[in-house]
Amino acid sequence: MESLIGLVNRIQRACTALGDYGGGDNAFSSLWDALPSVAVVGGQEWGLPSAHPKGIVTRRPLVLQLHKTDDGQQEYAEFGHIPRRRFTDFGMVRKEIADETDRITGKTKQISPVPIHLSIYSPNEDGLDVLVFHLNVLIYCREPVMFSLVPFVVNLTLIDLPGLTKVAVEGQSETIVEDIENMVRTYVGKPNCIILAVSPANQDIATSDAIKLAREVDPTGERTFGVLTKLDLMDKGTNALDVLEGRAYRLQHPWVGIVNRSQADINKNVDMIYARRKEHEYFATSPEYGHLASKMGSEYLAKLLSKHLEQFIKARIPSITSLINKSIDELESEMDHLGRPIAVDSGAQLYTILELCRAFDKIFKEHLDGGRPGGDRIYGVFDNQLPAALRKLPFDRYLSVQNVRKVVSEADGYQPHLIAPEQGYRRLIEGALNYFRGPAEASVDAVHFVLKELVRKSIGECQELKRFPSLQSAIAAASNEALEKFRDEGRKTIVRLVDMESSYLTVDFFRKLPQEMEHTPQKGGKPEAAPAVDRYGENHFRRIGSNVSSYVNMVSDTLRNTLPKAVVYCQVKEAKQSLLNYFYTQIGKKEGKALAELLDEDPALMERRMQCAKRLELYKKARDEIDSVAWVR
Repeated sequence: MESLIGLVNRIQRACTALGDYGGGDNAFSSLWDALPSVAVVGGQEWGLPSAHPKGIVTRRPLVLQLHKTDDGQQEYAEFGHIPRRRFTDFGMVRKEIADETDRITGKTKQISPVPIHLSIYSPNEDGLDVLVFHLNVLIYCREPVMFSLVPFVVNLTLIDLPGLTKVAVEGQSETIVEDIENMVRTYVGKPNCIILAVSPANQDIATSDAIKLAREVDPTGERTFGVLTKLDLMDKGTNALDVLEGRAYRLQHPWVGIVNRSQADINKNVDMIYARRKEHEYFATSPEYGHLASKMGSEYLAKLLSKHLEQFIKARIPSITSLINKSIDELESEMDHLGRPIAVDSGAQLYTILELCRAFDKIFKEHLDGGRPGGDRIYGVFDNQLPAALRKLPFDRYLSVQNVRKVVSEADGYQPHLIAPEQGYRRLIEGALNYFRGPAEASVDAVHFVLKELVRKSIGECQELKRFPSLQSAIAAASNEALEKFRDEGRKTIVRLVDMESSYLTVDFFRKLPQEMEHTPQKGGKPEAAPAVDRYGENHFRRIGSNVSSYVNMVSDTLRNTLPKAVVYCQVKEAKQSLLNYFYTQIGKKEGKALAELLDEDPALMERRMQCAKRLELYKKARDEIDSVAWVR
C-alpha cells in the first residue's frame, strides 16, 4: 500500500516542485488534478477544540504534503511560493502562512481560492508528530482532523479547505457564503478527490453543511467518508450512536468518530501520540461507544482511508498513465515547433539562420507552386484583371470621328495628305498604344502585391521563425527589397514591350488597306476602279478609325499573351530563384554579435518553451515513478 500512496505523493511532490498546482492554467493539462487527493470539508468551527472562535481559521486552501526523509536530516518546512527556502522555526511558518494569505486577500476576513502549498520534511514519524504539533499550536490554535491523521498516514497530500458558513461576519462581503461553497466545490467536485466530510457530534447531522455538499458532488457516496468530532463534548445523556451506526444518516462507508485534544491539552503541549492513546482509552471505556471502539478513532480512520486510497489509486493508474503519455507526446511536439535553445558560437548561429531562411523559402515556393494557397492569385491577375483593364481602355472615345479628324489634320500640317494619311495613322496608333502602359504597369504592381503578401504569409506560417521576431523582420525587409528590384525590372520590361509595338508597325496589315479602299469586286470576279473617295468626309475618317481599331485589337491580343510572360519571368521566376540571395551574402559578412541579435527570441516564446520544458520534465518524472513501481509491471 505504501508503494501506491508513496507513488502518488512523489508525483504530487514533482508537480509542486515544477509549478503544477492544478486549476487555473488552461495552457497545459494538469497532472495534479488527475491525481487522487484527500480534502477535508467542514463548518467553520468543526476543527476548533473548544469554544474559542477566531473568525475564519483557514482563508485559503492549505495543501499539506508530509514527507519522510532519510535519518539524520533536520526537520524543516518549505512553501510552494518560495521554493528552496527552508523553515526550521515553525513560528516563522505560521507567520509566512498569515503573510501569504494577506498578500492575496489583504488584511481582511476575505477568502481566496489560491492554495498555499506547504511541505513538511522529517526523518521519522515522531518528528512529523512534533512538527505538526507545533504547527497546530501556532496556526490559530486549531486541531483539524487532517493533523490528527499525521501519525498514521505518512507521505500523503492533504488539503485543508476554508470552513463552510451560513452567515457573513463583519468585514466580509455579502457573497462570502456562496464564495466559500464554490471554492470548496472546485476541490471536492473533482472525481479524483476523496472527501472527509467532518461534522461536530453536538450538532444535528441533518444541518451538516459538509454532508450536504458531499452528497451533491458525490451522490453515490463512493468518495465520501463521514467523520464525527467532539463526541466528548456532547451533553450528558446524549450520544451519537444513531449517526455512527448509520440509522440517522447512512453513507456508503461507515461513519468514524474521533476525539481531538482539548484546548488545555494543546496549551500544555500534550503530544499527539499521548493524545491518540487518550482517544483510544475514551472509546474503549465509553459505555456508549465501547462496542464500536475497534472502528473508532483517528488510527482506524487513517487505516480505513489508506485502504480505500489504495483501491482508488489502483483504479485510476491506467487513466493517469494514459494522460501522462498523451501529454508527453503533445509537449514534445510543441517543443519541436518552439525549437531547442540556440548555440552560442557564430558558426552554429549562422547555420541556424540559413536553415531558418531555407524553411521560409520552401514555404514561399510552395505558395507559388500550388502546394499552399495564394499563388493562384497571380494567375487571376493575368486571366481576369489584365483582360478587364484592356477592355476598359477608352478607344471608343479616342477613335471617334472627331478625334480621328483632329489627329489626322494635325499630322498633315500645311500640306494635306494626297492618298493615304500615313502620318495620321502612325500618330493615331502610337497614341492608342500608349494606353496599354496603364494596364501593363498595373499588372506588374498587382503581382508585386501578391508576392509581398505571400512573403508575409510565409513568414507567419514558418513555425521555426516564430521564435525570432528580429530575424522575421530582417527576412521580410530583405524579401521586400528584392521584390522591389524585381518589380522595377518587370516594369521596364513591359514598357519595352509596349514601346516595341509602337516603334515598328506590322506592314502586312497596312498593305491590305489601299487594296481594300481602291478596289471593289465586280460580277465575274474582275475588280473595277472604285468610286472616288472623299478624303475629307466623315466616312473617310470613320474608316481610318476602324482600321486603327483593328490594328490596336491585334496588338492587344499580342500583349495579353506577352505581358504575363514578361511579368512571370522578371518577378515570379526571380522571386523563386533568388529572393534571398543578396540577404545570404550580407549574412555571411556579419559577426557573432550581429548574428546573435537576429536570433533574439520573443520573450513570450522563451517563457512558453521554459514552461513546456518544465511540464515535460514533470510528466517524464511521473512516468518514471509509475514504471518504477513493481506492481505496474
